[in-house]
Amino acid sequence: MVKPDSVAAEINLKDPQYYFNRELSWLEFNYRVLHEALDPRTPLLERLKFIAIFCSNLDEFFMVRIAVLKQQLEANVSKLPADGLTPAEQLRSVSKRLRPLVKQQDHLFEYTVKTQLSQQGIHLLNYVDLSQEQRNYLQEYFEKNIFPVLTPLAVDPSHPFPYISNLSLNLAVVVRDRETDRELFARVKVPQVFPRFIAFPKELRQYEEGEPSMWTGVPLEQVVAHNLESLFPGMITQECYAFRVTRNADISVEEDEADDLLQAIEEELRKRRIGKSAVRLEIQSLTPDNIKERIRTDLGLEESDVYDVEGLLGLKDLFYFLSLPCPELKDEPWTPVTPPPLQGLREIVDGNEDGIIQEEGEDIFTLIRQGDLLFHHPYHSFSASVQQFITQAAYDPEVLAIKMTLYRTSGDSPIVKALISAAENGKQVVALVELKARFDEENNINWARKLEQAGVHVVYGLVGLKTHTKIILVVRQESEKIRRYVHIGTGNYNPKTAKLYTDLGILSYREDLGADLTDLFNFLTGYSRQQSYRKLLVAPVNLRKRMVEMINRETQHARNGGTGRIVAKMNALVDAEIMENLYAASCAGVQIDLIVRGMCSLRPGIPGVSENIRVISIIGRFLEHSRIFYFHNGGAEEVYIGSADWMGRNLSRRVEAVTPIEDPAIMRELQEILGIMLADNRQAWELQSDGTYIQRQPEPNEPVRSTQVILMEKALRSSHG
Repeated sequence: MVKPDSVAAEINLKDPQYYFNRELSWLEFNYRVLHEALDPRTPLLERLKFIAIFCSNLDEFFMVRIAVLKQQLEANVSKLPADGLTPAEQLRSVSKRLRPLVKQQDHLFEYTVKTQLSQQGIHLLNYVDLSQEQRNYLQEYFEKNIFPVLTPLAVDPSHPFPYISNLSLNLAVVVRDRETDRELFARVKVPQVFPRFIAFPKELRQYEEGEPSMWTGVPLEQVVAHNLESLFPGMITQECYAFRVTRNADISVEEDEADDLLQAIEEELRKRRIGKSAVRLEIQSLTPDNIKERIRTDLGLEESDVYDVEGLLGLKDLFYFLSLPCPELKDEPWTPVTPPPLQGLREIVDGNEDGIIQEEGEDIFTLIRQGDLLFHHPYHSFSASVQQFITQAAYDPEVLAIKMTLYRTSGDSPIVKALISAAENGKQVVALVELKARFDEENNINWARKLEQAGVHVVYGLVGLKTHTKIILVVRQESEKIRRYVHIGTGNYNPKTAKLYTDLGILSYREDLGADLTDLFNFLTGYSRQQSYRKLLVAPVNLRKRMVEMINRETQHARNGGTGRIVAKMNALVDAEIMENLYAASCAGVQIDLIVRGMCSLRPGIPGVSENIRVISIIGRFLEHSRIFYFHNGGAEEVYIGSADWMGRNLSRRVEAVTPIEDPAIMRELQEILGIMLADNRQAWELQSDGTYIQRQPEPNEPVRSTQVILMEKALRSSHG
């Protein structure tokens, strides 16, 4: 163990060699996603799902992160990240790391997964392999449905290269004029109004050993490509190649100059649908160089922006196949359980034709007064817990006010419906809708309008800050006393993602938390400059300062000869100040375990610097999204949960709330969850000091310890008493 005094004198903890680049670290995260598709232990359709997620993740990565790097390059940005790489160096490094991953994805789908799908009666065919009957069916389908929608666009001196919209699938077509013998170039956009994969009727499906197939079909672009004669009569179609363009889709709004934030973001959304400058060209690898070069130069891209694809483009569309009725090819279905304390809860159902159904049982406010309640989704039912809390509040005659934040929610949100019902029932309802939630802006605008029309007070947040915190405050009149009930969580109030993301939340009626949330909502909706809170750690007010203080407190315990211990679970760790303090703590002998799902710029295992820090990432059927922070504090242990990662944006440029857990039983439960994750030998990946990750494997005769499986089993046992 290194002595802290000597370390302080000898080591510069700001040295770039101690930090990983965040973009490259993100690529390693996406590789771990791809590995779930590579892993034969993953059920077949789930492998398809992870390929689709890998591709979808990359789309967003290019639309936002690569777009930002290109803008920095054009602006000659001189400020460098902690790792010291310039924008140009980052772009080169990303390209070098990503190309083999894309090739691996293509080979996996084309030569492994497609074959295994066919063995299970799911046949995604190429047009050239179809029977004449199948071709006749598709030709008729094309003429009746697709042909009227298509618009071929010529490209010549009188027809400039057309604008290619973001993420659209296109065909580059070369035709020859029969009269002049000239070669001509055209672009045909594959319409997005049809399914990406065209299925054959039952009588035209493939048969294997006399058994009818589950599904047989072809990609839409191949149907278009093999019927181009209808689009170019009198011409000879010589060549046709698919390509796809990714554009900068980040929204930039000068909030302090916008008279109407909602209107300004709507305008930016209109621009996004078209897209800004191109950042990536994906094109079939067999495309001749002259065609590839023509498209590239017309899009204003560099050669390094071109990605050759072997096989299908836009593999995120493979989500289509998850709807097939093949339970044996998917993960065993999971139904979230109702937590034991809520099993006798009075249930209120809102929005049916007959109005409200209210069953006999205890009301949720009585349960909360008996002690804080912890929920762990998707192991615990979101609808039976958080959703019921809001719905009961909407109809409880003693509830005076409901205030909550909405960062992301579903398109048919029962949460929003409950807020509307509450307003219609005469309650004071405040909803802080974050219009700048990336890729959910349009959905949030629609909800904001519906809420306002129902009489809900809708607030759009603070200038320069995204409101990312997950909080609800319910004010209730009980006898002659006003009581405040709160929910503080790590995840969005979205019933759909609550079945896919792991998140935590507590319900409490502690007076200090109620008072803190009252102050926080006043900060969000009014002109308050609240700078102190009783219990909550709030960004950008005191969260960073308190996190650094608690890390340094562990450092001091270790320097004084005591025990220093930190365990933290989050989605990303890239904040330089936090990492420096973690390094200093490690140098003092603090034992640190970090569970970081995605980006991690901290380099563990460096002798004399981070040898006491271990980092794992857990990837599984659910997206790990919860945040938990544990500090040993000389035996007076402290545990926190909340909405913030250890990123600069969370600590300084967003409104976040992290709450201490004071109930001893809940503290033990959270520590148990952390312990299960640290012992995982199936879904956990260990970060090495060179930036690579190694997946843990059970030793011979060692039981498999899969975090998410264990937590599902634990939830089932608890639900049965």
